[in-house]
Amino acid sequence: MLKLQRADLFREAAYVGGEWSTGNGHTWVPVHNPATGAQLGRVPSLTRANVEEAIASANAAFAQYRQWTGKARGAVLLKWASLMLEHKNDLAQIMTAEQGKPLREAQGEIDYAVSFLEWFGEEAKRVYGDTIPAPRGNQRITVIRQPVGVCAAITPWNFPSGMVTRKVAPALAAGCTVVLKPAPQTPFSALALCVLAEEAGLPKGALSVVTGDAVEIGAALIESETVRKLSFTGSTAVGKKLMAACAGTVKKVSLELGGNAPFIVFDDANLDQAVQGAIASKFRNAGQTCVCANRFLVQAGIHDAFVERLTQAVREMRMGHGTEDGVTLGPLIDDAALRKVERLVADARSKGASVHAGGERHPAGPSFYAPTVLTDVTDTMSITQEEIFGPVVAVTRFTDEAEALTLANATRYGLAAYFYTSDLNRSIRVTEALDFGIVGVNEGAISTEVAPFGGVKESGFGKEGSRYGIDEYSERKYVCLGNVA
Repeated sequence: MLKLQRADLFREAAYVGGEWSTGNGHTWVPVHNPATGAQLGRVPSLTRANVEEAIASANAAFAQYRQWTGKARGAVLLKWASLMLEHKNDLAQIMTAEQGKPLREAQGEIDYAVSFLEWFGEEAKRVYGDTIPAPRGNQRITVIRQPVGVCAAITPWNFPSGMVTRKVAPALAAGCTVVLKPAPQTPFSALALCVLAEEAGLPKGALSVVTGDAVEIGAALIESETVRKLSFTGSTAVGKKLMAACAGTVKKVSLELGGNAPFIVFDDANLDQAVQGAIASKFRNAGQTCVCANRFLVQAGIHDAFVERLTQAVREMRMGHGTEDGVTLGPLIDDAALRKVERLVADARSKGASVHAGGERHPAGPSFYAPTVLTDVTDTMSITQEEIFGPVVAVTRFTDEAEALTLANATRYGLAAYFYTSDLNRSIRVTEALDFGIVGVNEGAISTEVAPFGGVKESGFGKEGSRYGIDEYSERKYVCLGNVA
């Protein structure tokens, strides 16, 4: 049982049009604690009619909410941020219980989620337009920015609070209203945020959270002519289907999809910094992040020393339930995720990869996989082609810069890339040559609210965070005023 200071933050109900709803009251979706396998609670499986009600409420709220000043919208977001910080420990406990990450890491995610409310609470006052010199003396040309309208947001389970505010905050700041579909594994974090959003003064209908069957809810959102924008974070396969479906109503679309991030360590790298960066990038959330390092490319001259130090650090990691003291790694989200990691490691081993640490399930619980280090990894192995989404370091040795870049760019994905070097000229060359939307140079932790987050190629398009993030939720309108006397 969760021991919360505010028990009302844990809601086994959807949030539709500013009201708590159990749908038809008969169909429910169970939610389990991945560390134990025990059922944590349940949420209602809403019908299509329930989702359409949420859309209608969002549309009705939009008519009024779009008229609010940026300052007024920002004030609500900032109040919401303050309430999240006030109840951070409760929110982190809910997250750890449904997602599995260590409590300290969950608290860090709450801070991360708050940062988007704070940033866009301030940016709401800065949705600027333009004045353009007209070709005729009796004309005046301006460009104004207006909210897109009702937006749909579909968020993943790996960051159940951070991904919510990263999408919802810029939409609300721009004057849009939102219908949110959280991942079925982690709905309670999103629902807890609704409690606090309501307290912060967000008007009824401006935010709804709908739970239940992904296909039915997705169809209702995508087929609706009222919904004018979709923001999705998830797999590339699902993203492609959503993108195609959105063509039917020509919706504005933002997609943050899969990744296959290279982590390059050159001979001239600071070894201590490279190892620290590798741990920060690879093992956050037990490797279940879209920007975590997937392929470690290490130059021959530093390869053995890097592997030795990293292996030692990996062996010192402590796995366990997120609420236990000293735990640094939690479980994978479910058995399917565990089986995928097992399959990738088994394939690599069968094709010649060597295991330096881990390589098996961990006794901490049903969904735990031991932190693992593999070497002698080649591009013929599935582990270099697929997103691992688990605590596995797969190391490939390379000889020179040209080979490293060829290996790094040999993927259909283009979200994040990392490299370590002490050569300034190389840092410029490699940054420009890497075909990825985000590049970390001598840095393994790159996510922040002040910078644009997003990929290229089959990792999607559109930016989240930063001043660019609010652009995704506004339209530019050209106004020509003629016959000015």
